[in-house]
Amino acid sequence: MRKLLLSAASVGLIAAPAVAEVSDGKVKIGILNDQSGVYSDFGGKNSYEAALMAVEDFGGKVLDAPIEVVTADHQNKPDIASNIARQWYDNEQVDSIMELTTSSVGLAVQALSVEEKKVTINTGAATTELTGAQCSPYGFHWAYDTHALAVGTGGALVKEGGDSWFFLTADYAFGYSLEENTGNFVKGQGGTVVGSVRHPLASTDFSSFLLQAQASGAKVIGLANAGADTQNSIKQAAEFGITQGGQKLAALLFTLADVHGLGAEAAQGLNLTESFYWKRNAESEEFGRRFLERTGSMPNMVHAGTYSAVTSYLKAIEAAGTDETEAVAAKLHELPINDVFAQDGRVGANGRLIKDVYLMEVKAPADITEEWDYYNVLATIPGSEAFMDPAKSGCPLVTQ
Repeated sequence: MRKLLLSAASVGLIAAPAVAEVSDGKVKIGILNDQSGVYSDFGGKNSYEAALMAVEDFGGKVLDAPIEVVTADHQNKPDIASNIARQWYDNEQVDSIMELTTSSVGLAVQALSVEEKKVTINTGAATTELTGAQCSPYGFHWAYDTHALAVGTGGALVKEGGDSWFFLTADYAFGYSLEENTGNFVKGQGGTVVGSVRHPLASTDFSSFLLQAQASGAKVIGLANAGADTQNSIKQAAEFGITQGGQKLAALLFTLADVHGLGAEAAQGLNLTESFYWKRNAESEEFGRRFLERTGSMPNMVHAGTYSAVTSYLKAIEAAGTDETEAVAAKLHELPINDVFAQDGRVGANGRLIKDVYLMEVKAPADITEEWDYYNVLATIPGSEAFMDPAKSGCPLVTQ
C-alpha cells in the first residue's frame, strides 16, 4: 500500500496540498499621502488610521503572515513620492502602496509601480487618467474620480439652471481633469463654459482669480480644486459678495472634513458629491463612530475608501493564496466588493471600482442634530452612471 501511494504521488495522481506563499514572511502596505499640506485633512494621517483599522478588523494576519502598515508624507511632490516609493519597494519589502492623494503623485507612483510590478490602489487622487490613457495592469482607482464629481455636482447644478460656467482650477493634473470632465458634462447637457483661470496649489490669495470669475458673468463658478484651496476660495468669495450677487459656487471636490474645517455656517447649501457618508445606514454609522473615537474626526470618502482598499487587497491575497502581484491583481478584478464603503461594487477592466456615489447638500446650521451631521443625501447616483464605461475610458488594457 505504501509503495502504491508513493507511486501515485510520483505521477501526480495524488495532488500535494497548495502551500500559501507570502513574500518575506509578511504583507507590508504603504500609505503615502499629504500629511502636512493643503490636503492633510482630506486624507492625511487619518487615512493611515483607516488602514490600521482595516488590518485590525481583518485579524492582523493573512495566510498566517503578519500584516504591517507604514506611512509617509509626500508633500504633494511627485519626485519625493517616487523616491519614497522606490525606497519602500527596493529596500523595505513594501508590497503595495495606497491612498496617494494628489493626482500628479498618483500618476507618478502608479507608473513606477508598473516597473516594480507592484499593486497600487489610489483612494485620494482624482484624475481619470489613472484608469484612462495611463492605466496599469496593477493599478486600481477606488474612492471617487473627476468623472463622478462632474456627473454628481455638475449635473445637479445644471438641472437647477446653472448652464453657464467659469472654472477656478488648481494648476496641475487633478485640476485639469476635473475642469475637463465637468466642462464636457456641462456642454453635453446644453450648457456653456465661458472661461477659466488657473491658480497654484496651496494658494493663499484668490482675489484676482475670483474677480475674473465674477466679471465673467457665469451663473456657476466651478471650483476645480480641493482641500484648503477650496475652503479659502469659498471664504474669499464671500468677502467679494459673489453668491450675494447671484452667482453660485460649485465645490467640485469637497468632503466632510472640508465642511467641518470651513464650518456649517459658511458651507450651508453647498451641493457636493461623495461616495461615502457615515450616517447613510447602520453599518456606516457604526464604522463612523469607531473612527471618530479613534481619531476625533468622522471619516470622509477617502478614509472609508482606504479602509475598503486595504480590506479588499487582503481578501484578494487570501483568495489567491499568495501575495504575488499578478495573482492578487487578478483577484481584485474578479471579487465583488462588499464592505462598509461599497455594496455590490465591482472592478472594471481598467481598474476602476464602480459603485454608487451620493449627491449631498450641506444642511443649514439649525438642522444639524449633532457634530458631523452635515449632509442631506439628495440622490444616489448608480455606479454605472457615475463612472466612465471602461470601454470608453481610453485604457489600452481594455479589449472591446
